[in-house]
Amino acid sequence: MIEPGAGILLIADPFLKDPNFLRTVVFLCEHRTEGSFGFVLNRKYENTLDQLLPGLEDHPLPVFYGGPVQPDTIHFLHQYPDLIPGGQEVMKGIFWGGDFESLLQVIRNEDYDPDRIRFFLGYSGWSEGQLATEMEEKSWLTVKATRKLVFHSKHDEVWKEALLHLGGDYTMMVNFPIDPQLN
Repeated sequence: MIEPGAGILLIADPFLKDPNFLRTVVFLCEHRTEGSFGFVLNRKYENTLDQLLPGLEDHPLPVFYGGPVQPDTIHFLHQYPDLIPGGQEVMKGIFWGGDFESLLQVIRNEDYDPDRIRFFLGYSGWSEGQLATEMEEKSWLTVKATRKLVFHSKHDEVWKEALLHLGGDYTMMVNFPIDPQLN
């Protein structure tokens, strides 16, 4: 397994029962001694961006449930550092955040590919030592992120694709039932 860090995907173990992370893939943006944070990539929120932010009528961009922490905040990942300055490069070509007014202008001007920006309500966070404990408990599998997985066009396939990305014995896990007792 790859150690957690910025640009790493946390893939929920097939038998992880935590409802916040059941069959999820989390893109880690930061991993430090004092804690870690990232965004769930494969849980689509019921509302679109134009329903959440005024002034974006006619821009029904999907929003994802980033995690259980501060679900009243909006975050974004993108591949537009020249159009949206101030973002933090998490890994080559993927940026977290940036100037929000520039982002809104890019959206209003339709000067972007919607498959290169992702919006999230809330985030996933771990306090000091918490993620290390979950890793020891084997709650998560890890793999290096790819732009294809982070900005996947079919969010409901991200968990399976991430497992397939691991290869080997993990390819069998894509078909594991959520509760083996029901098998």
